[in-house]
Amino acid sequence: MSDWPDLAGRIDGQVHRLPIRVYYEDTDFSGIVYHANYLRFAERGRSDFLRLAGVHHADLFEGADPLAFAVHRMEIDFLKPARIDDRLEVRTRYVRAGGARIEAEQTILRLADGADEEPIWRARVFAACLDAAGRPRRLPAGVRQALAPFVGPETGSTRS
Repeated sequence: MSDWPDLAGRIDGQVHRLPIRVYYEDTDFSGIVYHANYLRFAERGRSDFLRLAGVHHADLFEGADPLAFAVHRMEIDFLKPARIDDRLEVRTRYVRAGGARIEAEQTILRLADGADEEPIWRARVFAACLDAAGRPRRLPAGVRQALAPFVGPETGSTRS
């Protein structure tokens, strides 16, 4: 993990990998990660994947026809708790990008020295591309082109 290129993680094949450290602020009074924080970790994974693929949220929203992504559905499995000081990795794979929608599979794994990676959280995330009035809009050609190398037949999985 010491060779990460930057804070945005890295893309291996079709899977984005983002390291996360659990801090005190991420936990509840018992030292276990508060359930809503997994959503924050996952959002960072999706956003950093798009950033590394060349899709920038600010550019989409500041264009002549402002666009943004909004999550409209999530399917989540909380498998095991993460705790303060855990080293985690968020793995993201975009499985569909067409029409006005994108779909991602995400897994958060606990990393331990000398041990196997342990999946602790999984989700399937469905997002829509919306205009400034909140109406669905087709994904811009540039977004479809940027994601094309990463979406398609599975060559790697976010699941371990």
